[in-house]
Amino acid sequence: MSLKTSLGDVAPYITKDGSEIRELLHPSQHAVRQQSLAEAVVPPGSTTRLHRHGITEEIYHVTKGCGLMTLGDERFAIAVGDSIAIAPGTPHCVENTGSEALHILCCCAPAYSHDDTELL
Repeated sequence: MSLKTSLGDVAPYITKDGSEIRELLHPSQHAVRQQSLAEAVVPPGSTTRLHRHGITEEIYHVTKGCGLMTLGDERFAIAVGDSIAIAPGTPHCVENTGSEALHILCCCAPAYSHDDTELL
């Protein structure tokens, strides 16, 4: 199992919420067991689908761009350097309101699974 990955070596895929994801570290392919780390990219003018995870806790950290985060009943601006805690069961989505791609590092514990993603 790999201990190191490089962003350029990881093929992207589209998750259930519609964002482009690169799994940087995931138990199915890497030497991690309890969590996953991915980079999500949301194009300008796009919004991910509102969804929630039944058991997964997430942390989002914005590394490029800006947007609006919907988190439960709240809606607030996000920008480079912001980190957001997303508790299991909390509906959430992200809208890119900027002119460049919005990049977000996503840490999930336990690791991300399509089966734990419920579209709303």
